[in-house]
Amino acid sequence: MGTIKTLRLMLLVSNVIILSYAAAHSSEDNEITIEDEPLDIEEEVDKVQYSSRSQKERLSRILFPYPLESSEKATDSGTSHTEPTRDVDTKKITTYPFFLNENEKNDTAKEPETPSNAADRRARFFISYPQSPIIDMMMQTAAVNYRQQNANDPFDFLRDSYPLPKGYSKPLDEYDYVIVGAGSGGSVLAARLTEDKPRAMVLLLEAGKPEMLLTDVPALAPYFQRTDYAWQYVTEPQPGVCMGLERQRCFWPRGKAVGGTSVINFMLYTRGRPQDWDRIAADGNYGWSYNEVLKYFMKSERCELKRYKDESYRGSRGELTVENVPFRTGLMEAFLEAGRSFGHPTVDYNAPDGFGFGYTQSTTSKGHRLSAAKAFLHPHKRRRNLHILPEARASKVVIEPETKRAYAVEYFHNGIKYKVRSRREVILSAGPIASPQLLMLSGVGPQDHLQKFGIPVIKNLNVGKSLYDHIAFPGVIFKLNTSNASILEHKAATLPNLVQWMQYGDGLLSTPALIEGIGYIKTSASNDPEQVPDIELVSFGGSITSDSGGAFRKGITITDKTYYSAFGSINGVDTWSAVPLLLHPKSKGYLELKDTNPFSHPKLFGNYLIDSHDVRTFIEAIKYIIKLGESQPFQKYGPKLHLAEYPTCVIHPMGSDAYWECALRTITTTVHHQIATCRMGPPNDPDAVVDPELRVYGIDGLRVVDSSVIPRTISAHTNAPAIMIGEKAADLIKETWSNVVA
Repeated sequence: MGTIKTLRLMLLVSNVIILSYAAAHSSEDNEITIEDEPLDIEEEVDKVQYSSRSQKERLSRILFPYPLESSEKATDSGTSHTEPTRDVDTKKITTYPFFLNENEKNDTAKEPETPSNAADRRARFFISYPQSPIIDMMMQTAAVNYRQQNANDPFDFLRDSYPLPKGYSKPLDEYDYVIVGAGSGGSVLAARLTEDKPRAMVLLLEAGKPEMLLTDVPALAPYFQRTDYAWQYVTEPQPGVCMGLERQRCFWPRGKAVGGTSVINFMLYTRGRPQDWDRIAADGNYGWSYNEVLKYFMKSERCELKRYKDESYRGSRGELTVENVPFRTGLMEAFLEAGRSFGHPTVDYNAPDGFGFGYTQSTTSKGHRLSAAKAFLHPHKRRRNLHILPEARASKVVIEPETKRAYAVEYFHNGIKYKVRSRREVILSAGPIASPQLLMLSGVGPQDHLQKFGIPVIKNLNVGKSLYDHIAFPGVIFKLNTSNASILEHKAATLPNLVQWMQYGDGLLSTPALIEGIGYIKTSASNDPEQVPDIELVSFGGSITSDSGGAFRKGITITDKTYYSAFGSINGVDTWSAVPLLLHPKSKGYLELKDTNPFSHPKLFGNYLIDSHDVRTFIEAIKYIIKLGESQPFQKYGPKLHLAEYPTCVIHPMGSDAYWECALRTITTTVHHQIATCRMGPPNDPDAVVDPELRVYGIDGLRVVDSSVIPRTISAHTNAPAIMIGEKAADLIKETWSNVVA
């Protein structure tokens, strides 16, 4: 298989196991322990779902390079085979239970190993041999990273799997462009600004570290939202929402890595409806209609979908691969068939007329996550005019008070404060939370708010006053009366599945966070005169209970009391769920500074469900999902709606509208699509922060290029739009400076 692939496999094997185990079993008072139980690899290979017989045979050859009995026969005959035989004290052999739950472990322990069944086994994989220090270190450091203990960066050796060019630890004093934030918008912007001649010098600052090998695994996406690859933002307490979450605050993770949130998101590629962008343009934002932004969606895309490759709206030569998830359960076909029975065709939901249900389209390449960094930065990271500096946290944009021109950025790197100057522009691509925070710390924001903290006001703008977000409800769950119908963690986290994913890019681990499909509906609560959906349905090959209270629960931050009271009876069993997303909430939040410390998180106010229309829309969506789950296509799975016993909802009749509203307010979930905090708008828009060319009003040489500029709610997740914004911004900036010789 090759030395490199073997090393990658060693790293993945040890860390996938520990991440899965830690997610399900770790707590502050509970240390992770590894049981000394044998793993029958050959038995596990038989459990993998294969696309062909040859694929299984190839996988078997990888796992079983030689038969165990060959060494025994060689010993009997007096001959020797140095490769297969090893001088091993079998009493010291330690293996790890990749897939066994507690009951299975106990059952296995009672079955003694006999010479006969041992002789029938083939050679175990290399980690069945006595543990080496390197394997032990990987196991321990993965656990440390997941549990967020402050070790001396134990994942550095794994992060080197995607190294950035060396030599830029001390950047130049001055660049043409300084970009703050290497996320979805900043990554593509940096790549485009450095591709032309004469070449402009670009510095890309990123507070996080390079991504690592494990972030490639789509199924592991939920785990990384509780690691140091994410900013651990939480909202301020709000009465009546997030009641069953930790400290009654909603959790808002944002990407903290080279690649930004595209390193930790669920990889769904959605563009929004044409009406979304046409309405943005109709508000006075010239250049942002659907037909005008379509070319920028297409520019970055390399469409690898099996059925949908219409070149009138799909790109084929871009860097960002968009593909269907290679693995899906039968539940996905039931979801599509049920949708058709209710009048929703199976479509390409990114088509201009794609109103319906469809297979997941993901930003993956051959089953591996393709972040914005891997798509746009890594192919060009050795450009001499592109300097990328990770672990550099911007603290302020330096603006000349008299001329109101942005000319530098202050940032911290390795505990030292630096200032880097910009000859042309400073560009904030730090995301919908950090970009407005940086503006306010720099003197651009609401005058009264800045004066409260003693910040000199350079420009009075309503920064942070608008904040929209997509919230969701993961509590519509059907328990299935059929085994092996859904994706369960203890079945997915097996060594053969891991090798299958590494070799072929498919199998259970290729499914992004269990998501198999998406559907768009317009509920009876909608008052939109056009054919625009108000709800997105995300169909899972399981539910939030599929990992037995692990990463899904922790990613939402559901308390132990709420989770086990509500979902304990279906924990870790076969289930199906569709999660409704509220696409166009009427409720609007905001953010503001906590203090003047650039290392403090801002105060976040989601203001979820304060408009009764949002609640009505959700309840209609919940009823629709129940009809889907009870429809004929799902009947072969024996579905039974699970009515959770939420501690906060005991006074409401089970299944009533009041019950569902209470449930919604108990496990209120965000999908991290915050927008509009640096709202784009025409000069007569009192809430606008940037103009249609993304220039900050009243400040020369300063733009914002990320999802914070999107002024209205859109029928889409925000990763693809953020990349599109980066593409369009690059053209706007190039046009501005087209007559300047570098």
